[in-house]
Amino acid sequence: MTKCNRLRLRWLLWLGCWALLPPSPAWAEARVAASIKPLHSLVAGVMHGVAEPALLVQGGASPHDYSLRPSDARALSEADAVFWIGPELETFLVKPLDNAKERVRSIRLSDAPGLAVLPLRSGGAWETHAHDPATPGEHRHANAAHGDEKFGRDAHVWLDPRNAVAMVRHIVSALGEVDPAHRADYERNGALLIERLEQLDRQIAAELAPVRERPYIVFHDAYQYFERRYGLGAAGSVVLSPEQRPGARRITEIRSRIRGLKVRCVFSEPQFQPALVETLLAGSAAHRGVLDPLGAELPAGPEAYFQLLRGLSASLRDCLGKERAAS
Repeated sequence: MTKCNRLRLRWLLWLGCWALLPPSPAWAEARVAASIKPLHSLVAGVMHGVAEPALLVQGGASPHDYSLRPSDARALSEADAVFWIGPELETFLVKPLDNAKERVRSIRLSDAPGLAVLPLRSGGAWETHAHDPATPGEHRHANAAHGDEKFGRDAHVWLDPRNAVAMVRHIVSALGEVDPAHRADYERNGALLIERLEQLDRQIAAELAPVRERPYIVFHDAYQYFERRYGLGAAGSVVLSPEQRPGARRITEIRSRIRGLKVRCVFSEPQFQPALVETLLAGSAAHRGVLDPLGAELPAGPEAYFQLLRGLSASLRDCLGKERAAS
């Protein structure tokens, strides 16, 4: 049995043992919420066997333009702690958490000790020069619409497993303070989770080694951390803001880049405008793929983070491994 399989078996046995235990009444007064599915997965892994955190942004919704539903507002009003990236990403949480700061502990995981934070990317097809007057505001950076421009840093920090390790350590520490009765449980869960994340990192590095540096285009600039970690050859993004359709200049620029760089793949996302990618691919030799930085189709829970990153790796490997089609 390989080390990876042994580690997975240990995790499954651990989950099974916890499932046999009755709920602990010590948690009756403490509630936790997490903003997006990848963070919720890490929090759920640390909390497994103690309680289940609430997930705010569910399904295919995007945190870039999310609005709180009544059920979300209720979860926030009942929470003792809320885990989120921070105002760079979930702008919809800024005001509610500020209003509830006297009774709800806000844990910004973008501030986790040891987290590597990258600046917003610019240059080439990441740059803001392709402004089209027909689409007001398009000259802003892709992430400006949801607050990144103000902070100058890329908020998609969870897509590097090493950052996930730093976040798990911060989650363990924060939960131990919120619920000291279960501190030992959180520390034990966190240690096993970190071991699995380190194994995941090694696995993905090996899987993507054969397709490193092969050029591709993403839908919007959400993958810098994943690309930097595994040495991938992203050549630009389709849109400058995920909520806006690009103007004619931007489309022309990206189509030229696909041809000039012999781009292997153009990736869409489940949340945004898949037809636009088909327009860009028309007449080119590139293939179409799908990347999802949030795990829209995945069931929420402790396994979602692992499924998300394995899915990104598989999509990139499968598409970039194809020969360019005849144009």
